Amino acid sequence: MEYIIEPCSGMAIDVREGGVITVVDVDGGQVVDFFAEVAGNHGEFLSPGVTIDCNDSLRIHAGDTLFSNLYRPMFTILLDEVGEHDLIHPCCRREMYDFFYHNGEGHPNCLDNINRSLRTEHPIIHPVNLFMRTDINSDGTIKVRRPVSKPGDKIVMRAAMDVRLGVAACSVSESECNSGRCTAVKIIVE
Repeated sequence: MEYIIEPCSGMAIDVREGGVITVVDVDGGQVVDFFAEVAGNHGEFLSPGVTIDCNDSLRIHAGDTLFSNLYRPMFTILLDEVGEHDLIHPCCRREMYDFFYHNGEGHPNCLDNINRSLRTEHPIIHPVNLFMRTDINSDGTIKVRRPVSKPGDKIVMRAAMDVRLGVAACSVSESECNSGRCTAVKIIVE
């Protein structure tokens, strides 16, 4: 099944254990906020923090596992054509737009788009920010840079359990996060 997530929007997609998920950056340079809950359980969800802990790395690569907040494997990365993803930043939300750009009122954002798609009210969501490039400096400072993903680049993973994805095409056009523009992304589930 193929899904198109329009710019600045989100979608919920159910995936069975063993399903293969391909996330495609259609036009290049677009960040994808990738989040998931265990099917039927809003209390167990994808956790970048636990993923960092279990993989001993701030980066993810082909062969790595993405873990839930309960330290259970949720996804295994099968293929990664980009190799640059962010595990640090939470979903963009109204308060973030107000803080950085003074334009949060009515601005589309990934927190609302994912919550709306999943019919949840998570006060904050820490997704795996696919294709997002965050430089981590030796002094601990970070800088979001223009993504290196090109049109058609993808990451492929296998679900280790039944999940409900909450995926958003990131809404930040005010910085280099999405190359200064927001575009659609494609999800293929097999």
